[in-house]
Amino acid sequence: MGKRTEIRTFNEFWPHYLAAHRDPGTRAMHVIGTAIALAFLLLLTMTGNLWFLAAAAVGGYGFAWASHALYDRNRPETFRHPVWSLLGDFRMFTLACTGRLDAELRSHKIGAIDR
Repeated sequence: MGKRTEIRTFNEFWPHYLAAHRDPGTRAMHVIGTAIALAFLLLLTMTGNLWFLAAAAVGGYGFAWASHALYDRNRPETFRHPVWSLLGDFRMFTLACTGRLDAELRSHKIGAIDR
């Protein structure tokens, strides 16, 4: 097995992140999880109730981690690059919601998984 190259910047990480989310099911569940997390964060800001912070983490990460087990069958990037992974989630969410995610995947030559 070859040695992994060290990732030093988010721009180096981004194509790796996208490749770890090849399956449309994984991406869809990430978008749902991110939307749930953002909704709970909004409720946190509106109410000040810290339980919404916990709910945001469980909702966001729960959907994301389950999607990796169900669809891409890989280890979530959260464990190796937690901050960049979170930034990647928000970037992917934004691209998906604005209809630009497919073009981004094509630009990095990332296609769906063949099963």
